[in-house]
Amino acid sequence: MSDFPRMHVSLYVSNLAATVNFYTNFFGQPADKIKDRYAKYVLDQPALVISFIENAERVHANFGHLGFQVATKEEMEARLKVAREQNLVSKEEIGTACCYAIQDKFWVNDPDGTQWEVYYFHEDVEFNDPLYTEQDSAACCMPEQIEEKAEEKMKLTEINNECTPGSGCC
Repeated sequence: MSDFPRMHVSLYVSNLAATVNFYTNFFGQPADKIKDRYAKYVLDQPALVISFIENAERVHANFGHLGFQVATKEEMEARLKVAREQNLVSKEEIGTACCYAIQDKFWVNDPDGTQWEVYYFHEDVEFNDPLYTEQDSAACCMPEQIEEKAEEKMKLTEINNECTPGSGCC
């Protein structure tokens, strides 16, 4: 059993059967409880209790995303391998600059479009992806060409110790 406290999340879903199928594959274990229009998983790694309530009218399209951080790059790579084998991966980002940090991560989308990221944190950086706050609150990372420009700006910023708003580095 995991240490306490552990996080609990409850999400509304439009199709419980599709959701249970997806999360059983994504989490690599069956649901701990399935009832009428309800399912719950109790995970040790990550320490999380997550429940799903079938109620299509309450599914939120602008929710954002969920995720969990893993302890090592090797663990992220192992989870990515399994997610690839299950055809769950929607996007991979290795060495990306996102949310004021350098991370390796991958994304999956559940049947209702809820995005999950699994990530390994490398180090903090002094800029945030401008798309996170300005364009897409559902995922924080940049398209590749913008990310390359931001990385160039970050290098210049480190040299000059400055960041101009709107420049792509902050």
